[in-house]
Amino acid sequence: MENFWFSILYFVLGGVIGAAIAYFMTKKAFEKQLKENPPINEKMIRAMYAQMGRKPSEAQIRQIMKSMGQ
Repeated sequence: MENFWFSILYFVLGGVIGAAIAYFMTKKAFEKQLKENPPINEKMIRAMYAQMGRKPSEAQIRQIMKSMGQ
């Protein structure tokens, strides 16, 4: 009966350790992706307007950035 409780303890402990390792590896991969492919910025908005043949005002750029939550 004692081996049964030790096996359950090892199973739970392994799950916790595995979850912690997976969390930190996923966090690191996500941060790397954000660094390599940053979210849209003001320069990109200006480029999109230029492709449409328009010159955006600062108010338009701020409005777009605000609507995207940045």
